[in-house]
Amino acid sequence: MLKSHLRRDLQSLKRQARRDRRVTLGLLAGVLAAWTRQLSPGDPPSGPGVLLALSVGLVAASWAAWLLAAYFALRAVRPRSEPVEVLVWVARVGRSKEWAFCSLAAYVAWHLLQFVTALLLG
Repeated sequence: MLKSHLRRDLQSLKRQARRDRRVTLGLLAGVLAAWTRQLSPGDPPSGPGVLLALSVGLVAASWAAWLLAAYFALRAVRPRSEPVEVLVWVARVGRSKEWAFCSLAAYVAWHLLQFVTALLLG
């Protein structure tokens, strides 16, 4: 009886991790597309020094979080067969999803900073 409950819970964790992995890959692709669209090579950065430093910091934080999310997503390419390895796999997928959302949050904060800067300076 106990083994069947544990097996069912493990299958549920696998299903949730697969969903999380799809969400993570979608977020990573979306953030990458948004950054490549936003940051064109011909745009010189402008604004006061503090706002420019905040902007560069948010861009760096977003890229660092994106790289960490991609790293954990690559480490969790496929589920393992052993129950302990499955739990490690589920944890990696979860960490990857968390870092992908951190990258998205930094992108949104950067976009909000650009909007506020345009309102204040323009």
